[in-house]
Amino acid sequence: MKLNKNILLCMMVGSLTLPAITSCSDFLDEKLTTKQNTEYFDTDEGVESLMTGIYYNLRYHFAFEWSFATTNYGTDEFIVGGDGSNAMWNSYISSLNSDIPEVNVNTTHAYDIWDNMYTGIATANTLIKKCEEYTGSKKDEALGTAHFIRGFNYFKLLRQYGGVPLKLEPSTTVEFNFTRASAQEVMNQILSDLLEAYNELPATESMEGKLTQSAAAHFLAKAYLWRASEINDSWNASTKNSDLDNVIKYASEVIATHPLESNFRDLWAYTEPDGSNEKLSEVVLAAQFTSSDATQGKYGNPQHLYFLSIYRDLPGMARDISGGREYQRLRTSYYTYNAYNHLNDSRLWKSFRTKFNCTKASTIGTNDTYSPGDCGVMYILNQAGDTRFPEIWNKEVFKDAETGKLVPTVFAIYPTGSNGTTNPMEGDSYLKYYAPLSKYLDGSRKTVSQEQGYRDGILARSAEDYLFIAEAYIRKGEYGEAIKYINPLRNRAQWKAGEDRSSYIDGGAAWNENALGWSVFTAVSGKGTFCDRNSYYESNNVPSGTLDSQASILSVSDITSIGNLPTEDQAICQKLGVSSAYDVAMCFLLNEKTREMCGEFVRWEDLARTKTLVTRAKAFNKDAAPNIQDHHCLRPIPQTYLDIIQKDGKALTAEEKKAQQNPGY
Repeated sequence: MKLNKNILLCMMVGSLTLPAITSCSDFLDEKLTTKQNTEYFDTDEGVESLMTGIYYNLRYHFAFEWSFATTNYGTDEFIVGGDGSNAMWNSYISSLNSDIPEVNVNTTHAYDIWDNMYTGIATANTLIKKCEEYTGSKKDEALGTAHFIRGFNYFKLLRQYGGVPLKLEPSTTVEFNFTRASAQEVMNQILSDLLEAYNELPATESMEGKLTQSAAAHFLAKAYLWRASEINDSWNASTKNSDLDNVIKYASEVIATHPLESNFRDLWAYTEPDGSNEKLSEVVLAAQFTSSDATQGKYGNPQHLYFLSIYRDLPGMARDISGGREYQRLRTSYYTYNAYNHLNDSRLWKSFRTKFNCTKASTIGTNDTYSPGDCGVMYILNQAGDTRFPEIWNKEVFKDAETGKLVPTVFAIYPTGSNGTTNPMEGDSYLKYYAPLSKYLDGSRKTVSQEQGYRDGILARSAEDYLFIAEAYIRKGEYGEAIKYINPLRNRAQWKAGEDRSSYIDGGAAWNENALGWSVFTAVSGKGTFCDRNSYYESNNVPSGTLDSQASILSVSDITSIGNLPTEDQAICQKLGVSSAYDVAMCFLLNEKTREMCGEFVRWEDLARTKTLVTRAKAFNKDAAPNIQDHHCLRPIPQTYLDIIQKDGKALTAEEKKAQQNPGY
């Protein structure tokens, strides 16, 4: 059963309890049009509804372009694709400042995260206060939920902005006097809230999507790791050792209660809203989305839009539900392509779509007549030195192994003549063509143009807890122990004997006779653009099917020092110029996190806290390289906040505003 009862209530609560630091200057003019008012929250029923409604705040992290703009842009994994609506977040140009000029309706502003996190904090403060008079049976759960949301939201603010104002009581009047607490003070509050949540939340879910002790443990481990990271080196010396021990403690608890899925592909094999794919043991916490129009909210989950490359203008192709609506915001970087072992690491082939079917009957050139379901587009993820492809965009030069027909469009990331230091598909001619990350495709939508998606948004999965522990051991200098926690992820990533290496699945396959809106469309071979094959064999230049009987070799169990890393990691270390044991080990870990969690909304914060953001962006992000500086490891404090707050009943002076702004903005 989905958690959706009274889910829209949080929207009402937010409008009633917004702190004065919000940028929504007109909220005081809102009129209450519901039958219930704030006195409803003085009742036991009201408290329980408020506890349910506060979950709506978790959807924010997937609800629009701020989700990827503030977490995936500006890093090594992606650059801007064919649409630069939020390109400033990737390139760090001067418009990325406290008052970001609006490019269009999609612009992510400096205040978006700020406002929405404080809305959730305001609701949590109200819930904590109302629990004082609550007499029902769910007091611990209600308090645990409120403390989690407050700690979770402050942690998000801290990771983005550094120190922020602490507001721990509900507002009963308009307030204007605020100042930023230090990062250390905010961190202390985060840990206090998450520890309270850990002690108050139930050990297991009473309903799908409910918070549990494991969710609190996951974010406790993440918070302790954040405090022990380089971004806090000016003040974290006294807590660093105990923090690393706590990382291991809490992350180990999560691993024990949320075992990994046996096959990486199962994480992304979405078939329908509320289906089995959304109930996996590895998922520790997910923002719950639904196909019900009444509880969908303004945005639904639109992440299926942003990672896709254009296919609709290619021969034999037309946009359909399974292929997705291509907003082309995030273009896969060469760092990401090359971080994987292409032959042995199945995660590459289970995270990126490399083949599309034709969606219309076409006669292309003078060679073949194509029917819907024939292979229409293929991305070749090959290696430098491959001489099979005279140019990046190849037309009718490569036969599909299954039909024997020439594939109308083939893109090769390394055409003839390119080498390991060139990134030919990052040229401006190919802004909208790249192998797209397919983790969020949603074929269950009702129409091809529909932006609102139905897939849950994963906020925590236990694979990351393995990486938390590995990083803690690296920070302790115990590299052999770190490898023991990287191994389970790499072992899962290996091809198993008997596994079809060309088999492929993503959420686009949810477009079938059981999918929402199927009757509105004509079935195209039951698939649409979705092709259940990848380009593994074509890309690796290996005869089709010849490796299926073999198990791949990806294990790093023999790495007891960091002196014998895989070839792909050695190349990245060389590019970054790292050589010390610690730096090489951290480089390996961050590479592994790309392989495991590419595009999962954690990258910018990981690189910022480890102070590797500037080096990696300069090395692997051509858009960011000219502009990124050390101060970009924090975001600008929103001008809307600085302009509305007061000191001694007066607006801040320019100098006082500057004192509350992060350096460099």
